[in-house]
Amino acid sequence: MSPVDDYRDLLDAARHRAAEWLDQVPERPIPPAATVDEVKDALGRSLPESTQDPRGVLDRLADAVEPGLLASQSPRFYGWVIGGTYPVALAADWLTSAWDQNGGMRQSSPSLTAVEDLAGEWLLDVLGLPARSAVGFVTGATTANLVGLAAAREHVLRAVGWDVNRDGLAGAPAVRLVAGAERHGSVDLAARYLGLGAARLVPADDQGRIVVDALADALADGDGPAIVCLQAGNVHSGAFDDVGAAVAVAHEAGAWVHVDGAFGLWAAASPKLAHLTHGYETADSWATDAHKTLNVPYDSGVAIVADPVAARTALGIRASYLVAAETGDPHETVPEMSRRSRGVPVWATLAWLGRQGVADLVGHLADAAADLAEGLAGIEGVEVVNDVVYTQVCVALADDATTQAVAAAVRDEGVAYAYTSRWRDRDVIRFSVSNWATGPDDVAATVDAVRRAVSGATLGG
Repeated sequence: MSPVDDYRDLLDAARHRAAEWLDQVPERPIPPAATVDEVKDALGRSLPESTQDPRGVLDRLADAVEPGLLASQSPRFYGWVIGGTYPVALAADWLTSAWDQNGGMRQSSPSLTAVEDLAGEWLLDVLGLPARSAVGFVTGATTANLVGLAAAREHVLRAVGWDVNRDGLAGAPAVRLVAGAERHGSVDLAARYLGLGAARLVPADDQGRIVVDALADALADGDGPAIVCLQAGNVHSGAFDDVGAAVAVAHEAGAWVHVDGAFGLWAAASPKLAHLTHGYETADSWATDAHKTLNVPYDSGVAIVADPVAARTALGIRASYLVAAETGDPHETVPEMSRRSRGVPVWATLAWLGRQGVADLVGHLADAAADLAEGLAGIEGVEVVNDVVYTQVCVALADDATTQAVAAAVRDEGVAYAYTSRWRDRDVIRFSVSNWATGPDDVAATVDAVRRAVSGATLGG
């Protein structure tokens, strides 16, 4: 048997197992049915002493792992902002793995660089962001935030005469990092990685939007280089900062503005939701995640920096052994020199959906969230506690204990899945509507599942 035959046999087997899994997802119970230890036992805890049959290894892997999987591709999974996976995106991802190219260098992999170039251009187009921006494909929104803040750090320090690439942070002018009180934790994490420290927090309103007047006061209270982090899509309410007004205030103070738009930036693609992102194009950098709203597989963050020079200065490297392109290489705008070509599934999904399809997808998710909120609000004892403007729905019951009990009952039943969180000094059940396949029947089934859980909690069951 030739190596090509080996590939065909194993890929056919993998395709068969993958299809079986995907067939189960819409109707199987969502929670995992096996623990970590049970999966380890099924896999076999000891490293084999000799080479094993590859088909047997593949079957053992699938048999052991599937019981312990969370069916997060279910159209009734709302636990985090996790999209499903479009078939075209999954197929393109498989091809990306088969081609096995380093997506970092333009001349060594011209084909996939071309695909990613187009994916980046199309993303800027559909999101309404400056056409000359640098687009980097990274692992997720945390790394995309890191890229934006790295470019910001280098830029604002260079503006006051400090070369952070040469001299580091020791002795550098202090960079003032300012963010809304309800920023996402990934912003804090990215800032920690970059040595920026904790942000000065600016008050937010009752939906989590930064108070622009308070931002102006915070920036006026001090001087020196400054970075402002804003938000497109609060993780609880889905609310959007008034970025246009906030950018004007920040730029007046000489600050760089970064927007964390992990799932919310996609609102710009929908004509009926684009008002939520008014003025976002005036910021300096943006982070988003195609795995969330665009529904491509994991490992698909997108970092966008309006000034490509700032991105390359902060993140780029040249070495004599690398085949460098005069126009710049993809690895110069991300933290990795070697990476898979993550932009290929993004291109395939955009090429399939087109501009109207992306708009329809985003609008569909927001409509499903609105319908879910309406249905949940109709259950006695359930209160929708946020203004449902996008894809997030938070509900609470009479007290925290009841809220926790209802959420646990819903998850245990397995028809729908949502987690609790803490928002505005109370426990809430957070429903993140992110899956392209979530339809009216799924919304109705979710409402019914919550109604059953509420009835059981009320009866003490």
